[in-house]
Amino acid sequence: MTNRILIVEDEEKIARVLQVELEFEGYEVATAFTGMDGLLLFRQERFDCILLDVMLPEMDGFEVLKRIRASDPATPVLMLTARDSVKDKVEGLDLGANDYITKPFMMEEVFARIRNALRHSAPRPEEPGIRIGKLHLNPDSREVMRNGQLIQLTPREYELLEVLMNHPNQVLSREQLLDGVWGYDYFGDTNVVDVYIRYLRKKIDQGHSITYIQTVRGAGYMLKEKKDEA
Repeated sequence: MTNRILIVEDEEKIARVLQVELEFEGYEVATAFTGMDGLLLFRQERFDCILLDVMLPEMDGFEVLKRIRASDPATPVLMLTARDSVKDKVEGLDLGANDYITKPFMMEEVFARIRNALRHSAPRPEEPGIRIGKLHLNPDSREVMRNGQLIQLTPREYELLEVLMNHPNQVLSREQLLDGVWGYDYFGDTNVVDVYIRYLRKKIDQGHSITYIQTVRGAGYMLKEKKDEA
């Protein structure tokens, strides 16, 4: 299985050199040029190792690291810095960095430090919940995210989405959705399903070119698995 590396580096030339060299070594690589973009990529995808510059626009590397470690104590993070100061290194290590690479660096050193970090990293736990494309539902926290962005759902909206996501690419009738969400003893109007589907669409799909919730005329609704968004 190919290891995936995230590079968060605002100097595009350095980022591109790292990307090309690491891809040549057989790694899959994603790059971000700001702290915010790096954090967003980290939340959207799974990486085996992160190369994180200290001096970044929008949010510096220490703050990015702090937020990464708040939810993920395991993924190795190697800090990139042009400042070879003990204070910076201590701060990064205290926040949970695994290692430091000082610029300018030789690629052989980068390769060796990545190999070492991957060797000593604990296996990543499976991400809880259901992921379909960029849509992720976590039943433990009852949180739903799309593209790493939290979507606020009511309890009933969440339950409806959970039923749909548990049956991807499968048409579910209004009666099936009523039974799964409202229960067998519900004797109200079946149009309540249409109303809540409309609420869900507004929160999940509105403003996106890729839409997950599909109407199958005369049959019901389905959550259609789509190719990942860019």
